[in-house]
Amino acid sequence: MTNDEPRIGSIIYDARKKSNLTQCQLSEKIGIAQCDISRIESGKANPSIKTISRIAAGMGMRVRIEFLKAK
Repeated sequence: MTNDEPRIGSIIYDARKKSNLTQCQLSEKIGIAQCDISRIESGKANPSIKTISRIAAGMGMRVRIEFLKAK
């Protein structure tokens, strides 16, 4: 991974902010501890695809994963 590629934590953080949710609110909606959401957003934890999907659903979103041909 290069430094210019977005990290999943940053993507989740941005989506949560756009959804106008605090970490506590999202935590309550999806049943994941607020401290775990904090760790994911800060890049200190690597969530599974299942966890990422739960987080997305809590924000009224879905996950799309793409594999793109390298340049």
